[in-house]
Amino acid sequence: MSALDRFREMNESFPQTAQILDHKKRGGKVIGWLCTYVPEEIIHAGGALPIRIIGYSHEANLDDANAHLYINNCTFSRSCLQLGLKGQYGFLDGVVGGSTCDGARRLFDIWRQYIGTPFHHVLTVPRKYTERAHKLYYDEVVLFKKHFEEHFGVEITDKALIKSTKELNESRSLLHQLYELRKRDKPPISGADTLEVLNAAYRMPKETFNRWIAELIKELETGDKAFTGRARVMLVGSVLTNPEFVKSIEDQGALVVTDELCTSTRYWGDKVVLNDGRPILEAISHRYLNNFPCARMYPSDERFNRIIEYARDFRVDGVISEIVRYCVPYAHDLPLLTDRLNEVGIPTLALDVEYGTAGSGQIATRVQAFLEMLEARKK
Repeated sequence: MSALDRFREMNESFPQTAQILDHKKRGGKVIGWLCTYVPEEIIHAGGALPIRIIGYSHEANLDDANAHLYINNCTFSRSCLQLGLKGQYGFLDGVVGGSTCDGARRLFDIWRQYIGTPFHHVLTVPRKYTERAHKLYYDEVVLFKKHFEEHFGVEITDKALIKSTKELNESRSLLHQLYELRKRDKPPISGADTLEVLNAAYRMPKETFNRWIAELIKELETGDKAFTGRARVMLVGSVLTNPEFVKSIEDQGALVVTDELCTSTRYWGDKVVLNDGRPILEAISHRYLNNFPCARMYPSDERFNRIIEYARDFRVDGVISEIVRYCVPYAHDLPLLTDRLNEVGIPTLALDVEYGTAGSGQIATRVQAFLEMLEARKK
């Protein structure tokens, strides 16, 4: 089985994957997290397996979730809740969230009330990068660590935190190496297959993931695969976990070479900086608050500048924004981002979608028209 096939097979069985169930059989704890501002290092250092709670990777019936969450909550939060209400996350020993948007916060409240996972914790996440904001978030991380230790009867030492940080930093380094391969004129991996790897990154033990992705990178570097397209495209926007959606864009002739999503670059983009004089817990909290920003963060320039930097590094011809309906932070952010991209000569196509969509005829038509425009600009 190729390295990519292993990722696909594991993703198809999520959330009831062999890796998670084996961890449980050995007596291990599994903690689900709902937002990229939750520090996985603390969970990992506490001896538990951190996994990301996501919804169905396809459009699904959400009747049970709709009975608990109002329909103007995004379909991502409702899809997560639907899986939880159906017992698909029954193996969880805890759930950790962040107060990052109304949809995520309400999902956490309903989950705690109606699903009843034994351990639950929510972190307050500031929207700024000021000294006071860093102090607030650091205090939140300290409280989370203390709550985790008290509930599970463990001590999370600095030594354990450093070890876990190095393991997660290795994952981030390897994902960076994978993305470097996508800078080639003819990348050896498609955007859809890259999303398969990204999905696996938060669904399995990091130690196993690091081994698998290292093998994949070696295969790609020595193999003869080479993907081409009519134009090089970057994806931005809301949470995205369905590779079929990316494939539907690539099927029209786009070459998806990079992205800015909380399930991709915003998840792995920055490392925890070690040996800079900060205590390890401060280093961890500093990384999470200063990581590739979400659309909720203020001021927006830090995020816009990073997106433009990525677009230039990957020689992007155009940007496709996919925003899940009712995803307020990204919907409000898009006009400002579009203006900034226009200033540097990068066109944007905005797609309004439901979470889990695999694409549609209307999306295919709009992508085709966008690619034709990009081709005309290059002549």
